[in-house]
Amino acid sequence: MEKPIEVILLKQAEDFTDSIDVNPKKKLFQAIRKTKERLFGQWFTKLKNSDGIFEFRIDDSGKYYRLFAFWDTEGEEISLVVATHGLIKKTNKTPPYEIRKAEKIKREYFEEKNKKAKK
Repeated sequence: MEKPIEVILLKQAEDFTDSIDVNPKKKLFQAIRKTKERLFGQWFTKLKNSDGIFEFRIDDSGKYYRLFAFWDTEGEEISLVVATHGLIKKTNKTPPYEIRKAEKIKREYFEEKNKKAKK
């Protein structure tokens, strides 16, 4: 049996979701819910040219809302999708510096997790 999926939002991701309007927020959390139910589609995709970075992506009124994330499958009980931060774009292109930012947050997350595990 596959491990359940849980989605957690780091501080920057939480701040982002708190800052957006109600309609895109509903769509974003619907995409998160689908992912937790192991339903995958264009709302949650791996970014090309990245080190394991994914994004929740929704379109609302011509704006693209993106919430960057990565997988933490090291746990025995659950698989985590860790959301790092988000942005709103008017185009469908992902800025490379946002991918690098998510990769940096991912590295820091696992470094901190490994430090705690060694204690």
